[in-house]
Amino acid sequence: MKNLALAACALTATASAASAGGIERRGDPSQILFEESRNYLQFSVATVHPNVSGPPIGQAAAIGALPTGNIQNSYQSYALGFKHQYNDRLALAFVIDEPVGASVNYRTGPYTGPGTGAFFGASNADVSSIQFTAMAKYEVVDNISVYGGVRYQGLKGDIVVISPATGPAGGPGPYTLSVDNDFQLGYLVGAAYERPELAMRFALTYESKIEHSFRDNNGTPFDVEIPQAVTLHARSGIAPDTLLFGSIKWREWTAFNVQPADFFSYTPAPVNTSIASGTSDIWTYELGLGRRFSENWSGAAIIGYEKDNGDVVGNLSGTDGYVSYGLAATYETESWKITSGIRYIDVGSANSSVTGFTGSDAIAVGTTVGFKF
Repeated sequence: MKNLALAACALTATASAASAGGIERRGDPSQILFEESRNYLQFSVATVHPNVSGPPIGQAAAIGALPTGNIQNSYQSYALGFKHQYNDRLALAFVIDEPVGASVNYRTGPYTGPGTGAFFGASNADVSSIQFTAMAKYEVVDNISVYGGVRYQGLKGDIVVISPATGPAGGPGPYTLSVDNDFQLGYLVGAAYERPELAMRFALTYESKIEHSFRDNNGTPFDVEIPQAVTLHARSGIAPDTLLFGSIKWREWTAFNVQPADFFSYTPAPVNTSIASGTSDIWTYELGLGRRFSENWSGAAIIGYEKDNGDVVGNLSGTDGYVSYGLAATYETESWKITSGIRYIDVGSANSSVTGFTGSDAIAVGTTVGFKF
């Protein structure tokens, strides 16, 4: 049932625009270690088209601000991985991916008076990352393996915040900040139990936090933490040519905070405040069913869920929880395989301090190509 599992992986690759913290784009990279061929090279790409918008509420409505329009840009995410089965018990792998990112653009604005723009009109943010992960898996005894690796992660960003109530020292006004790639180390460790005759696997992965160091426009240092995470992957055959699979993930997004010392909110006194932060730790659930139709063709369907925590969300995010629905198909030969998937993400509603985001959603499509040799 290995090609059924590949269809499941492709659905995971169609990254959610509304995932935990609003910036997560790729999940646990360790699962390539379980590919069965001696050498395996994999490339995947996902394209996400989000639509997140809403009318003004509270202070923004009182001063005549306009609705936001869609504040999220479409984006692409890429990953490349290689796995080598060194011997019967030891496997090695290397993955390059883009674990987090953001692309926000308030096209309505700037606000200069009633009816002129959204409260945060003309604000924008682009955050990008790259991560290199080297891993090894060792089968300690039959059916039980342990794995781990080192993650080397780079993070950079450009932010422009414009609103009547925020700005640099001296009063409300445009605030800009650009930070170059900061590379830091992290790690992952995990353990797995497998029963190949049943297509069964349970794999538990821990990913450490990675803390990046930047400086604001005055040279004052501040840190941004990409939080720790724990993911449980599970799969099992439940009937001939039929696979049940899923995952549960926890990530400590309350540890995520972007707060340079030279950014202030004015209420009316200046207060140093966050540009973006996580308000709740996030649990993400996925459950899917795969089916092999022939020697070469298989397909899968999956549903994903993150709870709407009722948080006051950030104005550069606009999301709080989601339900997603996905489909994927795989074509596999002895030497290569290709999987394509599509996912619809119902983001629903969320309130920031000045916007009531409603009716938000996203479409994600992804393709994974693998070569066995």
